[in-house]
Amino acid sequence: MATRATIRFAKREEGVSFNEHPHQWNAQFYRHHDGYPEGLGVEIAESFTKYGKLLNWEVESLDLVHGDIEYLYYVWQCHGKSEPWISIFEMIDWSIPSNGGDGKCIFVGTPDMLLKKYADEQIEDEEFLCDDCDCNETERDICTN
Repeated sequence: MATRATIRFAKREEGVSFNEHPHQWNAQFYRHHDGYPEGLGVEIAESFTKYGKLLNWEVESLDLVHGDIEYLYYVWQCHGKSEPWISIFEMIDWSIPSNGGDGKCIFVGTPDMLLKKYADEQIEDEEFLCDDCDCNETERDICTN
């Protein structure tokens, strides 16, 4: 069975919380399998930290919204900020209309923080910007770049 995911690239903006869906994004991709954080999340993080290649992504129209994904990723980037941030939403049973399709934020942080949480066995003796981050906190409250 496939674990479907959508990956969106959004601009980091002052006052925009990473634990909420932005109104606009600059690019959107779809991945049909291995979309869970320990799979796709780790691959995204490693593409920034180890220059890993991303495979099996499909480019999508910005207006297309899949209704049957299990995970939704946002990669937040901005000129002048060296490190991207990543948000992961677990989409809560998309087949039930009362869930609203927003999902639940399960992670907010840098690529290093994502690797620490979802690929801890792969990391040895690295220092991280923050030890604990909560999806209810904003970038400003978590760390300052």
